[in-house]
Amino acid sequence: MVNYHGRKEVSNILTSEEYEELKGQNFLKLSVSKTEYFDLFLLGVGLYAPLEGFMDEDDYYSTLEQFTLSSGVLWSIPIVLRVSEEEARLYDGKEKVLLTAANGELLGLLESPRAFKLNKILEVEKVFKTSSPEHPGVQKILGEDEWAVAGKVKIYPPAFREIDLNLSLFPQKTREIFKSRNYKTVVGFQTRNPIHRAHEYLQKIALEIFDGLFVNPLVGETKGDDIPADVRLKCYEALLNNYYPKDRFVFATLPAPMRYAGPREAVHHAIIRQNYGCTHFIVGRDHAGVGNFYGPFEAQEIFNTLPENALEIKIVKFDNAFYCYKCGQMATKKTCPHGPEHHLNLSGTKVREMLREGKPLPEEFTRPEVAEVLSRYYQSL
Repeated sequence: MVNYHGRKEVSNILTSEEYEELKGQNFLKLSVSKTEYFDLFLLGVGLYAPLEGFMDEDDYYSTLEQFTLSSGVLWSIPIVLRVSEEEARLYDGKEKVLLTAANGELLGLLESPRAFKLNKILEVEKVFKTSSPEHPGVQKILGEDEWAVAGKVKIYPPAFREIDLNLSLFPQKTREIFKSRNYKTVVGFQTRNPIHRAHEYLQKIALEIFDGLFVNPLVGETKGDDIPADVRLKCYEALLNNYYPKDRFVFATLPAPMRYAGPREAVHHAIIRQNYGCTHFIVGRDHAGVGNFYGPFEAQEIFNTLPENALEIKIVKFDNAFYCYKCGQMATKKTCPHGPEHHLNLSGTKVREMLREGKPLPEEFTRPEVAEVLSRYYQSL
């Protein structure tokens, strides 16, 4: 089985006794944002290994400039706890700070916080390759605070009410499952959208090659116009229960925030899947992209630029899949000789328009069971 990234397993979990004791302590409190809520959870359970907490100044600037942590371990996305300048002064140098959700519920703690100033312009240009406020990730960061506090974190998972712990499996659990099923190779699949026939086609090609498939939809913070997580989960359930051999896949949700950072986020997603225990990871067309900010295969190409052995997980690169009426099946440009006039390609906008109008989605685009779930959701709007 592949090692944890950086060859370091992380599990910073409070026991129920430690959590109850912490509630009675008179430490300063800090409410985390929605993005930080999910980042905090992933830090605590070890899916951001080797990170054990929110980044310090050295790791932050090294990630932006060198594409590594200060230790030299590959890292692509800053994981920071943003605060105002006033809060930075307040928390810097304290022994411990209690971290809470927006409603005040205690989530965990930050140990020995150290404050530093961020460079938001450098950050957006490096992470998103643009400073355009039209990019949702850029817009979000430019509107946030300019300081951060670093420190090791410890969390109490049951306090994260927005995360279903039955579906959001810890990496120790997924590795245990893969081992119990004797998977020597496991390919991870990332999505923030309902799985349609093109996704299914790519996954089943992968299942012809690898021992197991890890279907791992992202259910953390996304854009407002993305389909809600609970609706997407019903789509996955309908598809997996009816069209996949049950001993060949593992399903778990990833409660991570979506950053829409294209190539850099593709690397970030690969690191997370290595921590889960995947040996391979599918990167398709415009992975983690938004609008026209990235080339269609830029997220695949970035892996060609990484130092050898920077990642243990191997990348599986797929072309865009479509239904070809001439071939009478799903295909890609690598297997289909026919022109685009014979291909079914429905944009997200067109799909939403059809669903809102109550029109049935073509079976060549998605399975009827998935179309029914989506149709019910859009009709309810």
